[in-house]
Amino acid sequence: MEELRNPADDRREDRRDDEVVDAAALAAELAEEHPADIAEALDEEEPEVASAVLASLPRERQVEVLDLPDFDLSSDLIEALPVEEAVHLVSEMSADRAADLFRWMEEPARSHLFARLPPETQAELNRLLAWPEHTAGSLMTTEFVTVPSTWTVGETLRHIREIERTRETIYAIYVLDPVSHKLLKAVTLRRLITGETGQPILSVAPKHDPITVDPLMDREDVARLISKYDLLAVPVVDSHEHVLGIVTVDDMIDAIIEEGTEDAQKFGGMEALDEPYMEIGFFDMLKKRAGWLSILFLGEMLTANAMQHFEDELERAIVLTLFIPLIMSSGGNSGSQATSLIIRALALGEIKLRDWWRVALRELPSGLVLGSILAALGMTRITVWQLAGFHDYGEHWVLVAATVGAALVAIVTFGSLIGSMLPFVLRRLGFDPASASAPFVATFVDVTGLVIYFSVALLILHGTLL
Repeated sequence: MEELRNPADDRREDRRDDEVVDAAALAAELAEEHPADIAEALDEEEPEVASAVLASLPRERQVEVLDLPDFDLSSDLIEALPVEEAVHLVSEMSADRAADLFRWMEEPARSHLFARLPPETQAELNRLLAWPEHTAGSLMTTEFVTVPSTWTVGETLRHIREIERTRETIYAIYVLDPVSHKLLKAVTLRRLITGETGQPILSVAPKHDPITVDPLMDREDVARLISKYDLLAVPVVDSHEHVLGIVTVDDMIDAIIEEGTEDAQKFGGMEALDEPYMEIGFFDMLKKRAGWLSILFLGEMLTANAMQHFEDELERAIVLTLFIPLIMSSGGNSGSQATSLIIRALALGEIKLRDWWRVALRELPSGLVLGSILAALGMTRITVWQLAGFHDYGEHWVLVAATVGAALVAIVTFGSLIGSMLPFVLRRLGFDPASASAPFVATFVDVTGLVIYFSVALLILHGTLL
């Protein structure tokens, strides 16, 4: 089946055959395309060229492109524009995207541009920038629609028509007490347009209280709330039930993609990257990877210490060394499986901290059964190789097989239990459970696995090989 292609991609490829890029011509070509396609085209250009193209676009298109949350060059292009032009664009951008832009900008350009903004824009951005990163307050937009509870449906519809262009999105209308300005109800646009124009706005409001979030709520908790109640936007309220802003589902999707990327990178045993892979600097990449890699290496050095402790046993029963990789990998794999399952379950809210004992009771028998399955496979392999003449494990090969089998049961059970408990410990201590990466768990279980292996060998092989 022939792969479908975006015509805009074909046009950009044809244009790239020319050595000289005409910014005005490219802007004219892109002006009628979707903002996401324009952003993609600008991302592929050098910052100087992209800045010139952006400046040549109509003002409305410039704002639409800069308002895209995944436009990587937005802060770079704003810095490259003349300051007056940048001030106009930032003032017209949605408040939450403008706040993100200032989070990414470097000094002194950040302070220089901020100082030139209108006082009302500065005040709005200061309110958004005051909230910690990854909280509902940092994600919200202050562009939403509110009406007093004394209005009718018709008055509300007229109000929406008048202010529509000044609002980023209109998913719902928030009904406030006319005196205290507390949030009373949230009316979806669908319910509003189905109501009679002369009816009070409260007549089309749902009976239940509106779903709200605290500005300090973590973005993962906000995402679970939006998913649970199937919302397009959720209001952020203060302790007095005053609406501070709204978190929209499109912003939440972008935040969750970013969160998933960070967790995936942490699973690999490294710090999360702050920039796309192809854009992060070489030394920044080393900094992100070297720390955890060194910690894991130091952890693996304990494996050598464990083997040195059992050096005499190894000399007397050299056959045991054949199964060390098998033993270590099985324990690490079982621990990594359990860790991945629990981290994801915690992230989705399927389990809470108080459920640790239920998880332990579930993982203990699971580890025993999984260990028994691997033990059966390992013992069968030793038996087949011995009887078929592929390898001679010595006269006590049956005891060697029993040692491997018993060790696998113990190590897989231990790995499953430790791997499932570590995310709870980290969450309880206030750390991100994703820090319990698969390499970290595998390293920890490798060391303890060797101790378990040789301890089992001393019990079973005592008086024969040991």
